[in-house]
Amino acid sequence: MTNFDFAATVAFGSIMATTAVSSGVSLLQGIIALGMLLAAQTSIAALRKRGSFERLTDNRPLLLMDGREELSRNLERAQMTRDDLYSKLRLAGVTHLEQVQAVVLETTGEVSVLTVDPNGRSLENRMLSSVETSPESPRHAPPDPPNRNSSGQQDT
Repeated sequence: MTNFDFAATVAFGSIMATTAVSSGVSLLQGIIALGMLLAAQTSIAALRKRGSFERLTDNRPLLLMDGREELSRNLERAQMTRDDLYSKLRLAGVTHLEQVQAVVLETTGEVSVLTVDPNGRSLENRMLSSVETSPESPRHAPPDPPNRNSSGQQDT
């Protein structure tokens, strides 16, 4: 559920409660308001499929730990304390920090703990491709320049 979905759910409940309880709001007004909210949510959901609009409506996942390293700037941005982070690690069954490859605050507000692969395989880059890192993270790197072919044209 995105932030917008959550807000729409609360708005649906509020409209329904106001329509049911308030004598100043007719059933027809409540139905029209619910219809308008449903149309707005459907339109925004369709627009979210376009990358540029999605960036406006959705948060990006946020890297909180990179291996053993706690990313203090990102913890502050997420309004999480070190104790909150360690609580999430314990809930994920982590007993040693060496087990941690990455900890991510997801767009849903949940925390994902990615642990070391028992077979020694490293974390695939695409698992963190949409995750916002931090300048203090070893994973932080400037974006790659666009690929250019031999004629100097940008590849698509």
